[in-house]
Amino acid sequence: MNIYNTVPYFLLNYKPSERFLKHYHEKFSQHFKEYFLYHCKNADEKIKNAIQKYPSKMSEIKESSGKIESLIQQVVLTYRQKYNVEFTKDVHIIVGAYGSNAFTHRQIIPEVTFCLEKLSSNDKHLKVIIAHEFGHTLHNILSDQEGMDWSKVQWFHPFTALFQEGCATYFSEQVADADKSVYFLYDDTGEEWLRFAEDNKKDIITSFLGDMNKRTQPEIIHEWFSINGGSNFGFTRLGYFIGYNVIQILIEKYQEKEAVTLWKESTFNKEIENVLLELT
Repeated sequence: MNIYNTVPYFLLNYKPSERFLKHYHEKFSQHFKEYFLYHCKNADEKIKNAIQKYPSKMSEIKESSGKIESLIQQVVLTYRQKYNVEFTKDVHIIVGAYGSNAFTHRQIIPEVTFCLEKLSSNDKHLKVIIAHEFGHTLHNILSDQEGMDWSKVQWFHPFTALFQEGCATYFSEQVADADKSVYFLYDDTGEEWLRFAEDNKKDIITSFLGDMNKRTQPEIIHEWFSINGGSNFGFTRLGYFIGYNVIQILIEKYQEKEAVTLWKESTFNKEIENVLLELT
């Protein structure tokens, strides 16, 4: 596993101009390819706005850059010891333009990118989001070991998204110690979000099931998993909370290894639907 941290260059050479950012993106183009393909829509507009936002975030970016590599190694070691897996794919650390905060790449065993301008510099917060993203990689490694036929995965089905985010959130809990809300929002702003989700769990899941019958898959993914969604209840990314509750039920039913690799079964969608109905 190689960690490529482009942030020291950004900090050392930063100038508040689009010209500098274009140079930075071109110099480290291999580390920004996935970001600009899938995780930074309307890039030109975001870059202009980012220049205004960077000054207030610069000290926190510097602090995060100084410790994130060590925290990644800690998380990876803990996962390796607990699950007997090796992480071999590249890790990219960038300053983005306020698109995604972190993401796995579109690969079976994925690389990971962290965008420091969107992350808290608090050690616990950083460790949780690192554990979440590597939780996605772990999930795929364990599934691959169990003979997953990747050609049959319905990647854009909302049940798949529920399952993936539920598993990554569950895994992050196993290796990073934090308040429960941090596992969903990766900072200290999530108490109200979590309280609403727990107090309205049945209504939230009922609403999600209703959307399955009346919205398109892209609309559902946007509403329930995007930071720009949340029109149903006024809170974004509630799909993460639903997925977390689903995986808890599945682990009780099947035990951990079988539960987290359930998506290799032909009955997967029906199993998820049954758990959702049970939760309502």
